[in-house]
Amino acid sequence: MKDNSKKIGGLLGPAIVATVVSEFPLVQPHLYDAQIPPVVYLSGTLMFIAGLAIVRAHNYWARNWTVLITISAWFFLVLGLFRMFFASAYLQQSASTSSGVFMAIEGVLILIGLVVTLKSYSKSKSP
Repeated sequence: MKDNSKKIGGLLGPAIVATVVSEFPLVQPHLYDAQIPPVVYLSGTLMFIAGLAIVRAHNYWARNWTVLITISAWFFLVLGLFRMFFASAYLQQSASTSSGVFMAIEGVLILIGLVVTLKSYSKSKSP
């Protein structure tokens, strides 16, 4: 399990960090100014596929850092489905949400991504 977690986490952690940082309002302030439902649908499809693939390969509920991989995968799967089936509603809701809320969520996601990355690339302790 631990080796599988490190392999998946080694992909997932840096992907979360890179995605969130590249979308951050201070990096690209106008990235989401002109979103349209087909783009939200497409991103939802990609999130769903990634989440489903990870859940199928890593659905472990241990009391350690590896649970962050499982929680992230389920989050992406559910958010992806929501974006696929309710793209217009997602756009309306995100437009009415304050930037402070988005920055808080992005901060949590960066923290999760960093923890998963560091744990995935750290050397394992031999018993």
